[in-house]
Amino acid sequence: MDKKIAIETEYIPLGQFLKLAEVIQTGGMAKWFLSEHEVYVNGVLDQRRGRKLRAGDRVEIPGAGSFEIVDS
Repeated sequence: MDKKIAIETEYIPLGQFLKLAEVIQTGGMAKWFLSEHEVYVNGVLDQRRGRKLRAGDRVEIPGAGSFEIVDS
C-alpha cells in the first residue's frame, strides 16, 4: 500500500520529497542517499535530486516503501 504524500505546490523536487516523506533527516543528505540507494519514479530509476514530482507520481524506494504524490 502506498503512503500518500500531500504537496501544496505544483511540484516538489525529489530531494525535498525524501525529507518530507521522512526517508532522510536533512535535505543535505539527499545527494548521498540518491547515490547509495535505488529510487524509482513511476517505475524508472532516477537519481536526480532536482527531479520534479507532481501529483499522481509514484516513488518506490526498496527498503523504505512506496509513496504516491497527491494534491493537498
